Amino acid sequence: MLVKWIRCTVVDRRGFERGQRKWAGLLGEPGFRGQGGGWSRQRADVAHVFGFWESRAFYDSFMARSHDRLAAAQSGTYKNIQVNLFDHRFDVKTGFEPRFTDADVVRVAHCTVHAERAEHYTLMQQKVWNPAMAGSPGMVRGLFGDAPGGEFLVLSMWRSAAEHGKYQVDRVERLSARAQTDADIAAITGDIVDLESTWTV
Repeated sequence: MLVKWIRCTVVDRRGFERGQRKWAGLLGEPGFRGQGGGWSRQRADVAHVFGFWESRAFYDSFMARSHDRLAAAQSGTYKNIQVNLFDHRFDVKTGFEPRFTDADVVRVAHCTVHAERAEHYTLMQQKVWNPAMAGSPGMVRGLFGDAPGGEFLVLSMWRSAAEHGKYQVDRVERLSARAQTDADIAAITGDIVDLESTWTV
């Protein structure tokens, strides 16, 4: 599965939200698996959208045919758009499905990992982080993906911001030390996203 992560700074919130609903047109697209998103909790003008496709071939075909027509509805409503594509490597918890209806927030972490540490980082994700996240109250589902150049994405869906916050306070520092995360990671960015139900396709 291909994961698409879009971040942008919104300059016309109402126009952007109206345009976001037009993406319902994705539903007939071959290989499309689901899409959702919402607003950053850290910066009120930043929107995140997560899209899922069966394969790169289906995604490329959509980009060549229908994308620009659907995107036209949001023209002029945002700036500073960043688009990243990742290949799904494994689930956090089990049976990841690109569904957004049973979660309130998404935590997204984007890591650039030192080349010689990529294998260790991936292993620690499976052995340390995944079991801890999967066992945390309120964690619904998640995935781990990668892209060329030592880039990794960890996406986790939570029932509430409070439950994710408790996990962060109680466990992250301890897990980070156990997984030697500081030695693996060259750079990390992330956000917590309040999901908007009207953006779900």
